[in-house]
Amino acid sequence: MKSAQEDEYLAFVAARAKALYRSAYVLAAGDAHLAEDLVQETLSRVYVHWKRVSGADNPAAYAQTVLVRAFLSLRRRRSTGERPVGTMPDGAAAGPDTALRLTLLDALAQLPPRDRAVLLLRYWEDRSIEETAGMLRLSSSAVRSQGTRALGRLRALLGDSLSDLVPH
Repeated sequence: MKSAQEDEYLAFVAARAKALYRSAYVLAAGDAHLAEDLVQETLSRVYVHWKRVSGADNPAAYAQTVLVRAFLSLRRRRSTGERPVGTMPDGAAAGPDTALRLTLLDALAQLPPRDRAVLLLRYWEDRSIEETAGMLRLSSSAVRSQGTRALGRLRALLGDSLSDLVPH
């Protein structure tokens, strides 16, 4: 890559890495290590195709699409040797919404990966139905129905426990 392109790529990474990590963290249902891996994979794929990416209308949306697709393809692979554990070895950060955040992340972890991806793009990233459909290679009606079902599953998982955690 030429120096000017490298500088442009580095500026892009500096501007977008935190937002990509936040999205990856939600997709990974609170698994910080998986989120870091997803961001690293995304940024490496963007780097390889930077000439094309930088010419796109919205390089940030391109990177977000790469992130979601990397997450979904990772979940489809069966060759991973990692196994989920029942408890997190890291302690939770102290704060007023720690219990709420952990409850939501635990509920998200129980949803299928595609449901998490739809919820992330539609409600966390506030993407339109059409943008979400394009990123996930689905029809608009599939995004609407999957989003509705995913929210229903999330509500069923949370039950009344969420109202106890929300400060009044």
